[in-house]
Amino acid sequence: MPLPTKEAATVLLHQHVNDSYQRLHALMVATAMEGYAQHFGEDPLLWFDTGLLHDIDFEQHPDTHPGPSLGWFKEWGYPDELIHAVEVHAYGYHDFKTLPQTKLAGALLACDEISGIFYAYRKMNPVGYGEMKPSSIRKKFKEPSFAAKIDRTVILMGCDHLGIALDDHIANLIRFLAPLG
Repeated sequence: MPLPTKEAATVLLHQHVNDSYQRLHALMVATAMEGYAQHFGEDPLLWFDTGLLHDIDFEQHPDTHPGPSLGWFKEWGYPDELIHAVEVHAYGYHDFKTLPQTKLAGALLACDEISGIFYAYRKMNPVGYGEMKPSSIRKKFKEPSFAAKIDRTVILMGCDHLGIALDDHIANLIRFLAPLG
């Protein structure tokens, strides 16, 4: 089965994820990933789908995530690169220790957790993503008590794998997420 279109992937997401925050999180990560695909000259659909579907099993299987989805993706014939990236994004949880071997996996590490910082910042400061100041996000990134459950080391691991400084990553995400409002 080839990768689903954006629309079909969204339908699939909605079949498995009911929580509005988790749906928004998936869209944020997918949008950021698509931006990086264009930045690196990679396949935008593969990167978008990877971001959109990376937590598809989390709501129903939080204690084994992303194990069930890895099986689904294999069963559905999705590319090994997507499967690897989704496995890597769970680094440090439920005994997952796979390190990124591709740009796609590094980008998912870099984009997944930090989207929570952007979301939390927007809840406190109701401005559009494109209007955020990189220095403000950087400041919140350095405050361990802000969005305390966000694993900042995983974000940095992803940035390192991509060869992108954190400040540049934040600026890229502000630009990539701007269309979301």
